[in-house]
Amino acid sequence: MAYQPMTLSSLAGHLSRRADEKVRWKHVWEFFEEYRWAPVEERPLLLCEEPSSTGDEQWDVLLAALAEHLAAELDLAPPEWSRSRVLATPWFPSSLRSKRMEALVSAPAAFRKHGVYLSARDLEAA
Repeated sequence: MAYQPMTLSSLAGHLSRRADEKVRWKHVWEFFEEYRWAPVEERPLLLCEEPSSTGDEQWDVLLAALAEHLAAELDLAPPEWSRSRVLATPWFPSSLRSKRMEALVSAPAAFRKHGVYLSARDLEAA
């Protein structure tokens, strides 16, 4: 059986089984790693299937922002499922004041659009 990189849908499954934020972020960073190693022509397939709910609206919207951000990097339209997932109240995943300010200034457009304020540097470090 050939290796299959993690999809956003399978990432949602991992997130739904973990309440610990640190473990959840480790799964997100693992998704990024597998996504970056996937052949470019396969990357859209990792984003297209609608993830089931993680049980937490903020994490559900984070997946939508991530899908839109990565699709834009591939010069593709965002997956249809991602469009309706938007937070009414902005979410700053970091509780550190300095990280919140950095995210406010540098969050990628797709994340800001969905109401998730995660700094571009945090995404690059993943």
